[in-house]
Amino acid sequence: MGDTPGPPGPAAPLLIACALGIEQLALRSGRGRAGDAPGTVTVLRTGMGPKAAETAVERALTQGRTAGSAVIASGFCAGLAPGMHPGDLVVADETRETGESTACTGVDLLAEALAGAVPGRTVHTGPLTGSGHVVRGHERAELWATGAIAVDMESAATLRTALRTGPRPVAAVRVVVDAPEHELVRIGTVRGGISAFRVLRAVLPAFYEWHRSLLLPRR
Repeated sequence: MGDTPGPPGPAAPLLIACALGIEQLALRSGRGRAGDAPGTVTVLRTGMGPKAAETAVERALTQGRTAGSAVIASGFCAGLAPGMHPGDLVVADETRETGESTACTGVDLLAEALAGAVPGRTVHTGPLTGSGHVVRGHERAELWATGAIAVDMESAATLRTALRTGPRPVAAVRVVVDAPEHELVRIGTVRGGISAFRVLRAVLPAFYEWHRSLLLPRR
């Protein structure tokens, strides 16, 4: 007779990294309940910029309960594609920085889950590029010409650092807070920011679904 299988081990933890306090507030106060998560979930505020993200994520993934986590970089971003609006969602298929790229895990599943979690919102999939500063005007058009659909300051550094500390699933999901026709310096910024905040509050069920799918046995 074969050995009787033991009980399943604890689910892998999930680390959600964001830069700003307002992003952390949205993610922590969102509609996803802790009981819906397939494992321990930590929402880490890294601080702004790639260096801050690198430092905070490396520290989190090399100590304590978050060491073996799957990682999602989340928060707000600037849209690059014409026709984007505040509150649109961006699911990265890769993150880019200084000529290097990091492939993301479960992109199609995550995009589908987000479409269900935030009905009526447009979900864009494509490359998410990194920048060391806020991007405006002509620089936005130059980044769009490279094929990227959105830009933020921390996602690329977060995923690169996460994989450097060990193999793990990684993803990046951002909510557009400004876009080519809706730049932050224009009237309507507050309205766009409120829209983006509400969308970010709604993403957790999709994150949990993505995380849960990673724990299923592959056939």
